[in-house]
Amino acid sequence: MKKPSKPVKYKQLVDQHLEILKSLQEKSGLFLASARSVDTGYDKSWLRDNFYECIAFEVVGDWKTVEKTYNALLTIFLKHEHKIDWAIKKKPEHTFQFIHARFHPETFDEFWEEWGNKQNDAVGAILYRIGELEHNRKGSVIRNDAHRRIVNKLVLYLESIRYWEDDDSGMWEEDQELHASSVGACIAGLKTVSRIPGIHVPKYLIENGERALNELLPRESNRKFVDLAQLSLIWPYNVVTKSQRDEILKNVEYHLLKNMGVIRYKGDQYYNKNPDGFSEEAEWTFGLAWLTIIYEKFNKKKAKKFLDMMLETDTTQGVPELFFSNSRKFNENTPLGWSESLFIVALHDMNKKLVKTVKKHAKKKKRR
Repeated sequence: MKKPSKPVKYKQLVDQHLEILKSLQEKSGLFLASARSVDTGYDKSWLRDNFYECIAFEVVGDWKTVEKTYNALLTIFLKHEHKIDWAIKKKPEHTFQFIHARFHPETFDEFWEEWGNKQNDAVGAILYRIGELEHNRKGSVIRNDAHRRIVNKLVLYLESIRYWEDDDSGMWEEDQELHASSVGACIAGLKTVSRIPGIHVPKYLIENGERALNELLPRESNRKFVDLAQLSLIWPYNVVTKSQRDEILKNVEYHLLKNMGVIRYKGDQYYNKNPDGFSEEAEWTFGLAWLTIIYEKFNKKKAKKFLDMMLETDTTQGVPELFFSNSRKFNENTPLGWSESLFIVALHDMNKKLVKTVKKHAKKKKRR
């Protein structure tokens, strides 16, 4: 039997993984981080995860799902508006006073236990996507005056906490430092919502962020020279120059790239069996998809290389969060919604290019 062409194979995989990702969405519109399991703690909704999980539905044009999720996210902020108001009046001093990163998927209540809850990049991420959706008119998420009011308050919140110099727990919810990835997310968020009528973003908020980001780069933070989180500065945020992009990619590939994924940073203790923290770092699957998405835009050969590596991470249950170092054993957070989404985006982008190429060759053949 003749093997199906790659465009067909990729399309089938996209459809298959969209179903897996849809299974993580609750009636409220929020996505769980992974399959519902109290044991793993991933039966909760993260702001950041919802941002990344929704991107898959954006690329396939499922705006109904996207709008439902962002309506839920705006409802979360409105439910906790009093807390945001307090933080605007006076910069918070304790982590519990900041906007939290995790919420109950049905009640929208905060989870109060300490979890590196201070994550400025999550707020920047949501603002970024709201701005993009409104500006491109592909989806509309600001539906009323309350939505517009709370978006303006999120801008004021970033101003109050002085995000450009504020130590936070960052994408990995760990030690508080000034993170390039967090500053970059806030810059991107402020830039995109500034284009929405009725949303006021003082120019200095963006300028201060850009100055701080350029001072941090090429490092992620004072403690980390290179970090997987820095890929977000290239995509989706696009807040770095070409030379900065190339340096980030070079550092990530040289220091963090492994066979089954990308480690988050050197010495990462998460799922690390080595007491000294090095050489046994877990390999995160979405790192390969992330590299595929980035390279697809300017280096098709490298994009194909990372796509092939990415396809090796697929399992019968879906795409895992990570593989244990130097093995094909994966952890229990499978499927991870974030990994599923980037897997879909990478396949969709590559498939679109392949379909165009096939059609182009078919036209040339027909002319002959």
